[in-house]
Amino acid sequence: MRLSINECIDQRLRFLFPEHDCQTAGFAKLAGLKNGRLLDAAEAAGFDVLITVQNLSGRMISIPILCAQTNRLHELAPLAPSAALALASITPRQVVTIK
Repeated sequence: MRLSINECIDQRLRFLFPEHDCQTAGFAKLAGLKNGRLLDAAEAAGFDVLITVQNLSGRMISIPILCAQTNRLHELAPLAPSAALALASITPRQVVTIK
């Protein structure tokens, strides 16, 4: 599965999904894009999932929303196992909240 990590998230989070093609927004040349433009570009680039801390429902791309107090790695890392489980069954257009 192709995953894009939103640029507001610590890029080291990508290492916690080694079984997937996981790229940061910067690496995928999506940095600086906001809201709908980011989602359009991620979909056009062939990403299946955008990992973010923002609610972006209503799109074709699947979205696991990581719910932590901040976007720092030490707060997001504990959510990675639950996110990995969600990725195993996520469907197109599905928004999954990971707490």
